[in-house]
Amino acid sequence: MPTVNPRRWWALAVLAAAQFMVIMDTSIIGVALPEMQRDLGFSQGDLQWVFNAYVIAFGGLLLLGGRLSDLLGARKVFVAGWGILIAGSAVAAAAQSAWVEVAGRAVQGVGGALIAPASMTLLMMLFGHSPKELGKALALYGAAAPAGGTAGVFLGGVFTEWASWPWVFIIYIPIGIATLLATGLLPAVAARRGGGVDVLGAAAVTAGLALTVFTVVRAPETGWGTAQTVLQLIAGTALLVVFVLIQRSAKSPLMPLAIWRTPGLGVSNLAMALLGAAWIPMWYFLNLYLQQVLGYGAFASGAALLPMTGLLMVFMTTASARLLGRFGPKPLITGGLLVLAAGLVWLSAARPTGSFVVDVLPASLVAALGMALAYIPTLMTAMSAAPQEQAGLASGIVNTTYQVGSALGLASLTALATSQGAGALGDLSALTNGFSAAFLAAAGIAATGAVATLALMRGKAHPAADPAASVPAQGEAKSRQAAAS
Repeated sequence: MPTVNPRRWWALAVLAAAQFMVIMDTSIIGVALPEMQRDLGFSQGDLQWVFNAYVIAFGGLLLLGGRLSDLLGARKVFVAGWGILIAGSAVAAAAQSAWVEVAGRAVQGVGGALIAPASMTLLMMLFGHSPKELGKALALYGAAAPAGGTAGVFLGGVFTEWASWPWVFIIYIPIGIATLLATGLLPAVAARRGGGVDVLGAAAVTAGLALTVFTVVRAPETGWGTAQTVLQLIAGTALLVVFVLIQRSAKSPLMPLAIWRTPGLGVSNLAMALLGAAWIPMWYFLNLYLQQVLGYGAFASGAALLPMTGLLMVFMTTASARLLGRFGPKPLITGGLLVLAAGLVWLSAARPTGSFVVDVLPASLVAALGMALAYIPTLMTAMSAAPQEQAGLASGIVNTTYQVGSALGLASLTALATSQGAGALGDLSALTNGFSAAFLAAAGIAATGAVATLALMRGKAHPAADPAASVPAQGEAKSRQAAAS
């Protein structure tokens, strides 16, 4: 009989807050970028690296963070991640030059890559005794991610308009210290004996992901058909192939390939990647539409996104677990992605002379409903079938797919929007045309995810999604762990 932690719900609050802050770190700097550009001397082309330095470090190191969490103990890795995130925040806040700022953001990404998988491992340990409680806990934890991304835009506007841009980083220092003080609520996890860290595998996958994202981000400037872009994409792909080959032969692989035999893992990660590739560009371009077309200030633009955040939080915490238990993940993921696509198509009809009430609010709420329907079932399908001993790895994989999907989606749709007029500052019609093209492309990505889920996901329900289902016996978990090793 598994031990039930009496402080598990307080511990969940710590983990959800950590998830909120880690994801918020990708979005809070958005409205502060113009001031940072003026103060630190960024060129127009290099300004994007304030965002991408974090995403590349975060997405590239998540698998290593998951492995370290399983190997060294999740609470230790959680604490180390927050220490690194605090240090990176201090560097970013105090930066006096562009590349010191980029370096600070990369350090923040390293910290986030340790925190995210460790948090998920701890959550699975705290609530794995009860599928019903696990569903509720995952709903609360999952709601923190999209809420953090959207709230970051709002808080970035508050700090930028009423204080100064360094405060978007300073805020992480006291919150990080408070989180470290609260880690006593988290369960201590004994380090696993045996095995080691797959250094070559970690280097290959991190370099491969980083080079691929870097190339896609830079391609609009260097040209998609240039020798530089093509060779970099080939090199990035080759590094990822090397990573797979290393995993086949390593004694202690970073990602045992047998984990992909887990039912639903592959298709749920594909859905998560496409969900990120549609959702993150949506709020990015919606924020630009509000500021550059409708003329909203930083604070007003952030406040305009609060209805989406409210809907996400309420739906995920009150309805997701019940719907998942009743219908299973496949209908919810498919339906959620289609609803998100519908909201994006609606947003693409925004006008140069539009208004928030007519052109933004209803469409953004539809899109948020789609995200709320799809996110928790996708996360649970990716996480629940893996044995507890590999919770960190499963979390690292699903977080990696979301972050890499987000980065690649944003880079690609930024190039599309710019080619359709989004670079013509001051020309409201051209800007709107560019943003509309990005919204339509994002809708196509979401619809592709829905079709893929419908075609590839087997069955109507997953056992872990049913509150009445039983938790796998310890012996079964160990058997699956042995098979995956």
